[in-house]
Amino acid sequence: MDLQGLITQGDNKLRIVQELVPGKQVTLAHIIANPDNVLYRKLGLNPDIDYSKSAIGIITMSPSETAIIAGDIAIKSSGVELGFVDRFSGTLIVTGTVSEVEAAVHAVVDYVRDVLLFTVCEITRT
Repeated sequence: MDLQGLITQGDNKLRIVQELVPGKQVTLAHIIANPDNVLYRKLGLNPDIDYSKSAIGIITMSPSETAIIAGDIAIKSSGVELGFVDRFSGTLIVTGTVSEVEAAVHAVVDYVRDVLLFTVCEITRT
C-alpha cells in the first residue's frame, strides 16, 4: 500500500516522502467503459488507435514487479492491448473492448488471488 505523507517545506524546498508497505495485494482493479477521448490522451495512449477499443482497465498491485506477470496474463486471456506496464509502481493499464477488458481484469485478479495468494480488492466499473 502506498502511503504519501510527510510533506515538509524546509529551506523553501518541497520534500515528499513515499513509503511502500510490503505485502501481496491488488489495491485497485477498475474498468472504465466508454471513456472520453481526452482521457486516452491524458494517459499517454493514442486515441486514434485506442479510442475505438471502448474500455480501459487499471490495476495496481504490490509487490510492483507483479505488474509484469499481470500484463502477461491480461494479454493471454483476451484481446486487450497493453497501454502501460510499470514494474516500479505496480501499475497496469490495458485497453480493449469492454468484454476484453473485463475478461483481462478478472483473469489477473483471479490468478493473483488463487495462485499467488494475494489479498485483492473488489473490481469496480464506471
